[in-house]
Parts: sequence; C-alpha cells; structure tokens
Amino acid sequence: MTVTAASATILTDLDVDTIVIGMASGDDGPVPLGGAGAIDAALGGRLARILADLGATGAIGNTVRFATLGATKAPTVLAVGVGDHSTFTASWAAGGSEGAQASQGSPAHETLRRAAGAAVRTLAGTRRVATTLALAPGGLTPASLRAAAEGSLLGAYAFDSLRSAANGPAPVREIVLVVDDPAGVAPAEAALERAGIVAEAVALVRDLVNTPPSHLSPARLAEIATERAAAAGVEVTVLDETALAEGGYGGLLGVGQGSANPPRLIRLRYAGAEAAGTAGSASEGGGPDTDLALVGKGITFDSGGLSLKPPVSMEWMKSDMAGAASVLAAVVAVARLGLPLNLTGWMPCAENMPSGDAIRPSDVITLRGGKRVEVLNTDAEGRLVLGDALASAAEEEPALIVDVATLTGAQIVALGTRTAGVMGRGDAPDTVAAAAGRAGETVWPMPMPQELRKSLDSAVADLANVAPGGNRDAGMLLAAHFLAAFVPEEIPWAHVDIAGPSWNGGEPYGYTPKGGTGAIVRTLVQLAEDRAGAGEPGHHDVA
Repeated sequence: MTVTAASATILTDLDVDTIVIGMASGDDGPVPLGGAGAIDAALGGRLARILADLGATGAIGNTVRFATLGATKAPTVLAVGVGDHSTFTASWAAGGSEGAQASQGSPAHETLRRAAGAAVRTLAGTRRVATTLALAPGGLTPASLRAAAEGSLLGAYAFDSLRSAANGPAPVREIVLVVDDPAGVAPAEAALERAGIVAEAVALVRDLVNTPPSHLSPARLAEIATERAAAAGVEVTVLDETALAEGGYGGLLGVGQGSANPPRLIRLRYAGAEAAGTAGSASEGGGPDTDLALVGKGITFDSGGLSLKPPVSMEWMKSDMAGAASVLAAVVAVARLGLPLNLTGWMPCAENMPSGDAIRPSDVITLRGGKRVEVLNTDAEGRLVLGDALASAAEEEPALIVDVATLTGAQIVALGTRTAGVMGRGDAPDTVAAAAGRAGETVWPMPMPQELRKSLDSAVADLANVAPGGNRDAGMLLAAHFLAAFVPEEIPWAHVDIAGPSWNGGEPYGYTPKGGTGAIVRTLVQLAEDRAGAGEPGHHDVA
C-alpha cells in the first residue's frame, strides 16, 4: 500500500481508477462536501442530482459509485456518506478547525476516518484511488489530512497470508490524497508518512491477532517481536522458562505449565529521550515525565485451562494476545517516529491449556515480588501474567504505567464491543482517556470502588485471583483491583480492558475489518506523543 498527495487543481486529470468524494444527508437530498467542486463542475453542476437519482442518502457509511462518462480522466466516482449535514458541519466547526481544538478527537474527524475506510473497503479490486475527503467540509487541515489518510490505509487491510488461493478482490494498492493546492503537496507527504507508520502499527496487531495459535506460540511471538523491534532500533530482551523460574515469575510459569509451548516474557526498550539528550530514565532521576511503561497481556490461546471455556467461547481466543501485540506495535511505531521519550514495553506471553501438568483451582503460586495468589479460577489467567509483568515494570520506577489487556467478559457486558474500559489511580485513567479522544478511539473511565477489594481476600494466600464462589459481580472492576496489588501506590497507573474492542466478530464497518481490529494502538502512540510534548491539543503540525 502506498499513499501520496496531489493538488486539487489537477483532480479531474488524475490518472486513477476512482475518485472518492464525501456527501452528507441534507433536507433536500445528498449534499456533496468540500473537494467535490471540481467534479461538480466537470459534470455540469449536476453532481447532487446524479447522487439523488442513484438513491444516495448521505447516511454514515452509505456509498454510491457512478461512471463519469469521460467528464474526468477517472472512469468512476464513489461518494461516501458522513451523516446529517448540519450535525457534521457543526461538529467540524466546534472541533475540526485550526487552533486549540484541532485534534484527532473531534467526532467529525472520526466520522471522516470511518468514511475513508468504508470507501476503500467498497473499492476492493480497484488498484488506484484518489480521495478528496481531507478537504471536507471546508478545506484542508492537519487533522483532516491525518484522519483521511489513516482511515483509507486502515480500510485497505486484508489478512490473506494463510490462503492457498485468492479469495475475493484484492485491496486497494495506491491512494492519492487530494490537497488544496500544489504548495500543500510537500508538507502533506510528511504528514502521510506519520499516518502510514500508525496504520502499519495497527495492521501488525490485526495480523498477529488473526494468526491462529498453531502459528503463534509464545516463542514464535517472541521471535516476531525481536525481528520487528530490532528493525526499528529497539532493544529486546526475552526471558525463557528457565530465566522466568530464576526471576520468580510464578504467574507466567503457572499459566503456561499446562501447555507444550512454554511461556516467554519480552521486554522492549526504546531510549528516545536518552538518545535526544533531553532526559534519562526515571530511576536515574533525569526527566521522569518522559519515562513510560506499557504492559500487554499475551495469552496466545486461552482454553480457560482446567476451568474450561465453552467451545463457542474458545473460537476467538486466539485474540487473547491483543494487548501484547498492541504494546509491540506501539513501541515500534514510537521508535519509527523518533519521539524524544523513554518507553519500555512488557509482553508476558503464555498459552493457557488443560493437561495433567496444568495449574488447578485452589493452587497457590508466588508472583514476581513475592505476593502469593490462590488461583480459584484458571480462566482468570490474564491477571496472573500481568501481575508478573507489572511488578517488573514497577521495579524500574517509570513515571506512568499503562497496561492493556483482553481481560474480562465483564467489559463486554458493561461497555459493549466498541468501547474500552479504563481504570487506575489518580489522573492516569483521565490521561489515557484524553489521549484516546485525540487519537479518535473510544474509552470510558470506570470506577474502582474500594469496598470491592475485600472480595479478593484469600483464606490461605495474600489474595485470590477471583471472588470465591463464582461471584461475577463487577468483574471488570475487580480485575483492576487485582492488578493494582502489583503496582506500588506511588506510581501512576492505568489499566485498559479491550476484551470487546480488540475483536470484531460481526461484519466490517468503517475502517474496521472482521476479526482483529488493532484497537488501542493509536491511543498508545498518541499517549507517547503527549508525553514527549509532540501531541498536545492544537500541536498537530502537518510536517
């Protein structure tokens, strides 16, 4: 996939297969958006009439394609809807213009991103596409350019590496983003490079999540992480089962002991602040605000262990390593962007299987740092491997720890499949939520009522991994309390539960495909940009 920029002055002469334009729902029918003026002129001012005659509505995701019959060099035009015209333009005016509100968090930008993705998905089988969506509704901005580019790239994703033969039309291979004038092409190209790095990071997570467990053991995931990270200049350390035993990582060893594929702990280190000479690590006392730790759950397959899941619940449990994949992708993206901060990623990886060697309900294990945990449910395994990794991350005293995990079915019950839950201490959850808003992703802060903590009291150990007796009340919040036990009070910490958003079991929508979604990667990259001083609201330079 390649993305380039071109001037609107040559739109009708562009050598592409299709031109994408935006449209909204108006009182009198579909309303073509900014950037469609040249097409309208080439069609003799009849664009709105053509769209109406073809049954276009302008509703979000609605697409209509028609032949230009020689009016433009491109043989066809595809119009994609962004919803109600008044709502979209008001949202754009409130949060899409230049200034303090020029961020990716405007609802208009996310609508634009999804429209770009829907258009490119619809055009599968078309090789070269030009899109005017960055100009909608009132001229190019850095944020609109980024949204249109990201949406187009994300919409072109396909996972077909395991097919023996082609299945369906090939995704779009080249996208040309139309900008205001020739002077805007060069700076736009620089912004497109940034959007491309982020989109590739999301695609990496989608690829890993979609890969079956037969092809992705913990050891294989460690190999991929080493390859990807090393290529980006990131330091990689992998602990195998022997090193894990020596280091006291009882959570990883306990979860992984029932599988023929042993666990791994992967540590990624990007020293961007040190390389830039702006700060040292927090433990060295030099610029702790730049020192960020990301921790991601990496269960490459979750059968539930001896607390076996129902068969239907296992069908998509290859996705249970989405948190670890997100951490890998985010660290690699941050390194490729060259951000001036220190970033450490932790990927605790294991396979949760039932066997004669598997951990049993009521077993007691000792996690990193010495806390002893009574395992009442082996299907609550993610928190055990995260406990090990969080304890290790905390030993380095970063300024902020954020963990990401497909942790609980309770998250889906509470917030559905498109909204992640974020919990933690102090301002950390709000910090993550703000970054998500700027990135165009949806998270929702959730409470951690203190009275829930006693539900994890154990009669024989320091704490239990679930409430006794199968009590599932407030499961997402209770899991956060378990994780909190492994992060010292003085370290800011946020936990993001992506159990639902990481996987789309339904039909594709917007830029989101069926299967792995790559959710939360854009948020993690935005968070790193914020910490590095490159991503504050209103600081989105095109270059």
